[in-house]
Amino acid sequence: MSNPFVPYAPAGDSPPLPPFEGHSVVVHVVLNVETWPFDQPMPRKLIPAPHGAESVPDVLNFSWVEYGMRVGLPRLLAALTERRLPVSVSMNAAVADVYPRAVELLAATGWEFVGHGTTQRSLHRVEDERAEIAATLDRIERATGTRPRGWLGPGLQETWTTLASLAELGVDYVCDWSVDDVPVWARAGGSSLVAVPYNLELNDSVLFAVERASAAEFEARARATLPVLLAEAERWGTRVLALPLHPHLLGVPHRIGALTRVLDHFAAHEQVTFQTSGAVADWFAATVPAPANPSD
Repeated sequence: MSNPFVPYAPAGDSPPLPPFEGHSVVVHVVLNVETWPFDQPMPRKLIPAPHGAESVPDVLNFSWVEYGMRVGLPRLLAALTERRLPVSVSMNAAVADVYPRAVELLAATGWEFVGHGTTQRSLHRVEDERAEIAATLDRIERATGTRPRGWLGPGLQETWTTLASLAELGVDYVCDWSVDDVPVWARAGGSSLVAVPYNLELNDSVLFAVERASAAEFEARARATLPVLLAEAERWGTRVLALPLHPHLLGVPHRIGALTRVLDHFAAHEQVTFQTSGAVADWFAATVPAPANPSD
């Protein structure tokens, strides 16, 4: 079957999106802050279990992620705040209980928070998806004082009813759909949500945890992406470049330099602006009205 949620349209078919406050490429940095329960099998591993035998607790692989929360997160916070960049924090709600001090540090930045499930557990594995989403939004609101307007599913996973549930609960936009370099409207039951571009090819989880690429590869990909989007913006209108980060991946010593060089390279270009995912969603919604009939 064809995509039932985001109808197909090739680049260049839609009217060009106008500049974002005079800029033709919008970078939105997404900092993924997650908790992987110590008493459960790790959803992703740096090193496979010896002889293939799963064990709990998995100290080695838990430490890989815990290092990110203890050291990688402050390192990324420093790099991003020193550059005064707006950031979207995609956060598991349970981070507020497991790492309350981290939430204090993040809330003090004034960055935007995005719902990211309770823990790193796919919505396919929860008994009541709507209740899971509601509990996530409630817990983040209590911890930060602001209710998330956006959603990024753990593992970018959705069920057949996720978008409708999100819309019913007041979510405005979703970042699960890595299908375009511009926002698009996604069908959400009887209404629509903005699908803000997310990135797989520059996602540090894909690069380092799956492909086992080098920091140099990340930097090369990022630098190669910008001129292409700048050229396409001249023909097709403003483009969006998402930069997903994880504290245990790009927050380690041998990769942080590649990230800061990429950030500085982007920031130095006069046609580039950094914005939160919510700002991207608002700009798009103000430019391209939601479909009158979401089934169209």
